[in-house]
Amino acid sequence: MLADLTVKDFLDKVAGNDPVPGGGSIAALGGALASALATMVTRLTIGKKGYEASEEVMQHAQTLTTRFQKEFVALIDKDSEAYDEVFACFKLPKATDEEKAARSAAIQEATRHAALIPMEVARKALEVMPVIADIARLGNRNAITDACVAMMAARSAVLGALLNVRINLGVLKDKEFVQGLQAEADRIEQTACRKEKELLDAVNQDLRV
Repeated sequence: MLADLTVKDFLDKVAGNDPVPGGGSIAALGGALASALATMVTRLTIGKKGYEASEEVMQHAQTLTTRFQKEFVALIDKDSEAYDEVFACFKLPKATDEEKAARSAAIQEATRHAALIPMEVARKALEVMPVIADIARLGNRNAITDACVAMMAARSAVLGALLNVRINLGVLKDKEFVQGLQAEADRIEQTACRKEKELLDAVNQDLRV
């Protein structure tokens, strides 16, 4: 599994001539990094003097970010597996009309799945963003920039995942499905960019000297 590789081995695999792991898996990794970094900030806050009022919020946030990290890690492999499924469908026989029809249907179904996996990444990355915002607002002030980097990683995970959604939508013939997912993708992108900007604007203002 990709998630079991060392950082160096994973990077070497990404840099190789195999199309997987590609952008979708990297988006999922970004979500995992965002979650892990946010968890670090909660652990630098819980039990620290001066942050007693934030204790309960931080503990709940830590539960959420830990769960998200595990889910994103699983999606690293799921995205690559989805690509492999699509690629395998293109290798199906197409000598007869029946084979062509079966091959076309298989490609459509696999591509549909390949669009839904990065959409799951984007949804989860958006979902973790308000948790990160709370961590930045109530967490250890010495780690506020770490929370900001977590927010930036989450936003990048959203945008990267949505690009992989959109490239798959262009192949699908189910117009209702395509339009629904495209509309959702647009909403998620706008919301993610807004949430990141709100946090970074506030923190950058606080950090001015």
